[in-house]
Amino acid sequence: MVKQIDYTFPQGFLWGSSTSAPQSEGTIPGDGKGLNNWDYWYSIDPDKFHNHIGPEKAAEFYQNYQEDIKFLKQTGHTVFRTSIQWARLLPQGTGEVNQKAVEFYRDMFRRINAEGVKLMINLYHFDIPFALEEQGGWENKATVKAYEEYAKICFKEFGDLVDTWITFNEPIVPVECGYLYQYHYPCKVDPKAAVQVAYNTQLASALAVKACHEANPDHKISIVLNLTPAYPRSSHPADQKAARIAELFQAKSFLDPSVLGEYPKELVELVKKHDLTPDTTPEELAIMKENTVDFLGVNYYQPLRVAAPQYLANPESPFFPTVYYDHYQMPGRKMNPHRGWEIYERGIYDIAMNLKENYDNIEWILTENGMGVEGEEKFKVDGMIHDDYRIDFIKGHLKELHRAIADGANCQGYLLWTFIDCWSWLNAFKNRYGLVELDLKTAEKTIKKSGHWFKELSDNNGF
Repeated sequence: MVKQIDYTFPQGFLWGSSTSAPQSEGTIPGDGKGLNNWDYWYSIDPDKFHNHIGPEKAAEFYQNYQEDIKFLKQTGHTVFRTSIQWARLLPQGTGEVNQKAVEFYRDMFRRINAEGVKLMINLYHFDIPFALEEQGGWENKATVKAYEEYAKICFKEFGDLVDTWITFNEPIVPVECGYLYQYHYPCKVDPKAAVQVAYNTQLASALAVKACHEANPDHKISIVLNLTPAYPRSSHPADQKAARIAELFQAKSFLDPSVLGEYPKELVELVKKHDLTPDTTPEELAIMKENTVDFLGVNYYQPLRVAAPQYLANPESPFFPTVYYDHYQMPGRKMNPHRGWEIYERGIYDIAMNLKENYDNIEWILTENGMGVEGEEKFKVDGMIHDDYRIDFIKGHLKELHRAIADGANCQGYLLWTFIDCWSWLNAFKNRYGLVELDLKTAEKTIKKSGHWFKELSDNNGF
């Protein structure tokens, strides 16, 4: 009996997953990797991390990559996104290159190429070398220069194996979590620094785009943004304004300069109103204008629902974007009961139409979408996790993506977060997202039901 396919995707559509180096590789003695911000933070404050699990082991991909890569084809990958650890390649952030890192990444990339899997390589996934953090990190424009040099080294060392690059993953996250909400090191509450960090990151991204095109004009380079739509509570003008401003800070702060080459005027005025304008130069703004991305990576997990603020802000409080909106919990929303996040598949369609209508229908790839589950081992039957909930989650989002493509969206692929269950910042291994299970006690890796289903999805180019 021939399997009926109701949702067929365009020819050449890419299927795969995303992970990051700091969340998957781990560190072993003698590997030459330098300390990064996460290594340092865990060393001084392990209580912050779920079950006191830091980044030292992660998914142990560094020492097991030769075997782990074989899971790619077994789970239907035609594309795979991971990152390079800046502190592994340049232990001090600048200066001497760690040749063990060059050998590791070149061999890994060669093996993935040999599997017929397209590589998307990200230069930065929340992990700054601690030597640079000690000098001010992303608050310091010297870090921008250091990042540019790091990017150039990557293009030189790996450009024959990688033709699709990413400058930053979700750059708004370190801004908010590191300088407002204290979920990332350096755990500051400093809105002025937050805005400068955002600006410096955007400048670094543009410089990497420029360097990539100079190294090889045929190579494509992107930035990955979590373009969470902001949905207003109601049609009331105050709620509509709250959603517009929330989206300015959360999404458009990086989307507009990355794709259009300049910041939204309303955002610039809001930043100025609160005396947070960053240190800029006309030359830097010109670099941003002239070096926009070739395509876009889009991450989507859940919607951002907002309402007009219920109370006036405390005039003595430091500035937070939430001075303009309250988070809103919509009654009757569909939930992932294992993670506490709302499931709203329509968000993908709305992102797609926004990019089509307001951003020149730029080519994009859905680079992250996934379902985190705590206590997933309870769904194990006969040695395999039966994660039908994850299959249903993916199907629901793919239906909306299929609808968007039918309506003209320029989406070229779908990447699930993640490949093998990975370590996740302060949450460590609390929530599992992988197509492949990682047993923390034995380090054994086993394909989940969703991994076998994903292979069928890829083979059939639909479901």
